[in-house]
This record gives sequence, structure tokens and C-alpha cells, in this order.
Amino acid sequence: MRRKRRQFVGAAALVVFVPVYALVAVTVVAARLPEASVLGQTAYYAVAGLVWVIPAGIVIAWMQRPDPGG
Repeated sequence: MRRKRRQFVGAAALVVFVPVYALVAVTVVAARLPEASVLGQTAYYAVAGLVWVIPAGIVIAWMQRPDPGG
């Protein structure tokens, strides 16, 4: 796949992934942690707020790979 196409596919994937991830993260905390302490909820939000960076970074690295053959 050429770099231009990878960038388009990757951008579209991120536009879909980030809001879906955010909705899932909020749904999980609302369903599983309503009785948790403020410290517990804060820790969850801190971790959940950073975890999305890992798959996004992988997609961005994939998008930026050079085209095969130079």
C-alpha cells in the first residue's frame, strides 16, 4: 500500500478509534466503578486517558513508513 493511502486509512481509523475508545472507557467506569473512591476513579481515568496512545502510536508509525522500493 502506498504511503498516501496508508495515511488516509490510518487517519480514518484514528477518527473512528479515538471516540469509540473514549465512549467505552466512560461506559466501563460508569458501569463498574460508581462506588469506587475518588482516588480509584482518578487512577482509572489517568490510565485510560493514556492507554489509547499505544495503538494510536502504532497506527501513526505504520502510516509514516516509507513506500516499498524507495
